[in-house]
Amino acid sequence: MLLRKCADRTGLTGGLNRILPRGAGPSWWDRGTVLVSLAVAIVCGATSMSDIGLLAHQGLVFGDPPSEATVRRALAGLDEAGLKRIGRARAKVRARVWDLLARRPAGFPWLTVAGKLLSGWVIIDLDATLITAHSNKQGAAATCKRGFGFHPLGAWCANTGESLAMLLRSGNAGSNTVTDHIRVLGDAIAQLPVAYRRKILIRIDGAGATHDLLAHIEQMNRLWRTVRFTVGWTITDVDETAIAALLETAWTDSLQQDGTATDQAQAAELTGLNQRVESWTPGLRLIVRRTRPTARHAKKLTDLEKRTGWRYQVVATNIRRLHGVAGSHHPQFLDVLHRSHDTRSYHPHQSGTKRSSRTGRAEIKTL
Repeated sequence: MLLRKCADRTGLTGGLNRILPRGAGPSWWDRGTVLVSLAVAIVCGATSMSDIGLLAHQGLVFGDPPSEATVRRALAGLDEAGLKRIGRARAKVRARVWDLLARRPAGFPWLTVAGKLLSGWVIIDLDATLITAHSNKQGAAATCKRGFGFHPLGAWCANTGESLAMLLRSGNAGSNTVTDHIRVLGDAIAQLPVAYRRKILIRIDGAGATHDLLAHIEQMNRLWRTVRFTVGWTITDVDETAIAALLETAWTDSLQQDGTATDQAQAAELTGLNQRVESWTPGLRLIVRRTRPTARHAKKLTDLEKRTGWRYQVVATNIRRLHGVAGSHHPQFLDVLHRSHDTRSYHPHQSGTKRSSRTGRAEIKTL
């Protein structure tokens, strides 16, 4: 009930009703109301259009819910032009909501990483997730994890936990498809209120480490806009050679999310020792992290990792410093900044246990 009232009070329900096709007659349901009702039903556990009946228990507040046939017609009536109008309506409502957030005594929820407040920075996290299909649904295919289902790519705002954009993809879609990442990133930024597009930090896992994507992000920088990124980095033999050349004194204790140091992990700057960086975008930095491997890592350790007794991970970034954030140039901070990118908090079904269907995919696309 609170979610539905939130949509009504912020203007989302009315905004969708104004931009979607309208009909006539006493039995006509405004399409925006149908979509908002469908979103509430999904939160209540709906996995098919027939589950819209879950809303019947709130009938005294909102009246009887739309029928399954009405939901089906509402979804079938959406085309690319309609989806763009929905996107613009969502962005307009988000601007109003963020303005209300900024007026709170606590202000807008700027992210805090390792005890440092990233004031003014809006953080966008991109990640793909595997969703299992238990039968041969439309678009379902074999996945890279030897499962069967879908492989959507989404973008979330770490400041507010909101889903900004989502691209539906078949299960066999590539993890590092540049065009998909660029499209989702563009859709996500379009959802940000204009006043919040001046300082943007983009975090992506290893799928984001492609020449074209990083070059695209660099080109987004303007005199009035600063765009920074951290991406996972696939370690090659060249990288391992550079890691082996690091002096022991180069390693410093890693930071935890509360800003305290821990000797369970260490971080170091790898940039100057790695010739591979020269073929990438100018100003790229590599930050290497090492931890003691556990039993589950034993079969995947490289010769270097077996020899040194450490497991290595590398992050690539264009951050020299974050304006207004003291100490943001240190390798330890950049390491913890990237590690705080955990989109499992955005989509808890990342393990692939969520039931999916043709209807579910249409619902996600609509919302």
